[in-house]
Amino acid sequence: MAFFLQFALLCVVQTQGAPPEFFQEEFGIDPIELDSIQSVNMSEDASTSPPPGTNKRLPQSIIIGVRKGGTRALLEMLDIHPEVAAAATEVHFFDWDENYGKGFEWYRDLMPYSYPDQITIEKTPGYFTSALAPERISAMNSSIKLLLILRDPTERVISDYTQVYFNRLENHKPVQAIENLLVRNGVLNMRYKAIQRSLYDVHMRNWLRHFPLDQIHIVDGDALIRDPLPELQKVEDFLNLPPRIVSSNFYFNQTKGFYCIRSDGRERCLHESKGRPHPMVNNSVLQQLRAFLREHNRTFFRLVRRTFNWQ
Repeated sequence: MAFFLQFALLCVVQTQGAPPEFFQEEFGIDPIELDSIQSVNMSEDASTSPPPGTNKRLPQSIIIGVRKGGTRALLEMLDIHPEVAAAATEVHFFDWDENYGKGFEWYRDLMPYSYPDQITIEKTPGYFTSALAPERISAMNSSIKLLLILRDPTERVISDYTQVYFNRLENHKPVQAIENLLVRNGVLNMRYKAIQRSLYDVHMRNWLRHFPLDQIHIVDGDALIRDPLPELQKVEDFLNLPPRIVSSNFYFNQTKGFYCIRSDGRERCLHESKGRPHPMVNNSVLQQLRAFLREHNRTFFRLVRRTFNWQ
């Protein structure tokens, strides 16, 4: 990630109330260093007139996670649909107390302008693992439709590590081998947040206390990578959207190794930080992680009444 892009990202998150530990974990930046970063307001210019007939609305659907599950790909692919208005940034309204305390009007103001026939969607991957987000979202709209994109939880752990690893390298911070984070004194390190985020059953139970299962559509993140259209057609159906996304909206980029988007006469791929190669993991450590997650996966399958092809 180029310096200026990373700087912009930091400014957006700081403006939206990121706790200091977020910067330490994600970017290897000490809280004291944030004092020198001038936050900027990335929301739309208040002096700009909105398109006639549009308003900012609270979202009718939220992509709640999971981190490193494919949330950005899902949002950008759904944004192809003419009846979807996608929020530009991760708002972290329901999982960060400072933001939630600013109220729903503050939240609404961060949404895009949309026409009456459009669905406003925001995505914040941290919602899925937040203890408070389900209750808070239900308080806003108990009938809202939730999208949850998941991938093989072991691969998700490694992808989580990879993102933090490169962020720390780019900020000239020390890094650790993944094995040293996964295992401590011969046993899995359950304090490692990347492992905690992959306990899908634990987090799903919390959501099912506040929402019925038929309000939560689970997107198979591994399938979305292999062949986007079938997964997106299921989402269109879940959101009661007319079918507008077609196969010609995607093309496989041989260099990047994943599908890119073709829409409105333009072609675009996900940011270069997506699809980074994963590190090789010691096989015994990898098997230890897979064995631990396997029982959690079985419990999750029972909760959601379906299975996934996870190792």
